[in-house]
Amino acid sequence: MPVVQITLLQGRTADQKRKLAARVTDALVEECGAARDAVIVTLVEVTREDYAHGGTLLSDRNKA
Repeated sequence: MPVVQITLLQGRTADQKRKLAARVTDALVEECGAARDAVIVTLVEVTREDYAHGGTLLSDRNKA
């Protein structure tokens, strides 16, 4: 049972997330031979205050 967790910044629409989950599932079915019903995709949304790159919060990168 493949489990894929994708962390992304908040702001995507339900339709975008729906399409993303479908495409990731399709890739696992096609490339790995996984059963479609066995694929689990979780989408974890974070705010710009919950995500840091290079030690700097994304919310702080726009401040100057």
